[in-house]
Amino acid sequence: MRIIRGTYRGHRILPPGTLHLRPTTDLAKESLFNILENHFDLEEVSVLDLFSGTGSISYEFASRGTPQITLVEMNHRNIRFIRDTLRQLNFRQVEALQGNVFPFLRHALPHSFDIIFADPPYDLPDLDKLPGMVFDRNILKPGGWFILEHPKQYHFGDHPRFRSMKKYSQVHFSFFEEKEEDNISEDKALTS
Repeated sequence: MRIIRGTYRGHRILPPGTLHLRPTTDLAKESLFNILENHFDLEEVSVLDLFSGTGSISYEFASRGTPQITLVEMNHRNIRFIRDTLRQLNFRQVEALQGNVFPFLRHALPHSFDIIFADPPYDLPDLDKLPGMVFDRNILKPGGWFILEHPKQYHFGDHPRFRSMKKYSQVHFSFFEEKEEDNISEDKALTS
């Protein structure tokens, strides 16, 4: 696993073999960040990385200068590896939290985010509920994106916030977008 771009471009990160992971492939990660960099200034966004695994996605954001990153990972071995790696790379803008994502999303968060990325285990029973949970909690800023990595059997085209789906080999990313404030105000006016 390596960091693709930014300050730490080419830096290799070697998780121990005892971690049972399915990291996002370099091809999928590079394609994802090309999309994000064409839409956002990554030096001016806040990011929430759910089911962080090795921390790979958070390292990519941090290497590109993202100033505020929060990651959530449940596995204690993974979070220990992530915290060690963050210290080695001096990524102080990343807050690494250990915990289950579902209770985390149910509790009040201190602020909202421009980008939320989730890479849950592909066999997660409630994977299809994640978009609803994110949007029900109002934790995306207006114009913000939620990106869900998932296996091919999931289709979210009927979700009201669905934007698009991209496929890179076996990796599928579904993109969802929070409405801009002007559109939210219009919706409220229409329903009043």
